[in-house]
Amino acid sequence: MTALHTWPASLPDLYPRDPGPVLRVNFIASADGAVSVDGLSAGLQGPGDKDIFDALRTACDALIVAAGTVRAENYDALRLTSEARAWRVAAGLTEFPLMVIVSGSLDLNPEQLIFSNAPRRPIVVTHAGATPSAVLAEVAEIVALGDDSVDLGAMVKLLHERGATQLLCEGGPGLLGSLIAEDLVDELCLTIAPLLAGGQAGRIAHGPAGPGRRMGLRHVLTREDMLFLRYARRPAIAGEPAGSRGESGCPVH
Repeated sequence: MTALHTWPASLPDLYPRDPGPVLRVNFIASADGAVSVDGLSAGLQGPGDKDIFDALRTACDALIVAAGTVRAENYDALRLTSEARAWRVAAGLTEFPLMVIVSGSLDLNPEQLIFSNAPRRPIVVTHAGATPSAVLAEVAEIVALGDDSVDLGAMVKLLHERGATQLLCEGGPGLLGSLIAEDLVDELCLTIAPLLAGGQAGRIAHGPAGPGRRMGLRHVLTREDMLFLRYARRPAIAGEPAGSRGESGCPVH
């Protein structure tokens, strides 16, 4: 585990692309565990948070977000700075990552910038019971995986087959809870804001109950009281239940 009290010159060195397939999750929470302030994560953000947010997006092949988060946070198109695009091209990657939206209801606005200003045609992953609108189908590729709920394991497999092995998820809590339940999370990048939020805000994950998944702390960064943690999967210890990659779908709206 690495602890850094001065801001690193190169964040990509601390959030590298993995030699094998990996699914990273990036979340922010208050010191007392709140995932939002007044319903949005913006109230938790602080110095250094956007730097890591951008570094993780730059390094990924595909960004996965739940439809509820797309609506609540009014997601923009997945565009990067010229420096980030140059880094990707030099690394042999596509200029922009692929945007992947998980939705069980297909309640999405085709005119939102995430679609209308997208540098690459997004993918919307849903299930066979959802009925896509013709307008949404014009701005996104719609893929049905699962009968009556989104099969997240099949989604990860599909992305791997398309060459997207470095996956980044930005939430929301329901999607993260479902990914944990299906044992699909390899890394958690967690930012702790120096704030006591109180109120009724939820935690970063909620979903089906299951066994705990052991994680190892890879590094700790600090910047003006903000705390940045990176956890990665570690081998199961003898006598502890080891999770297995799930096959069943979980509802995501």
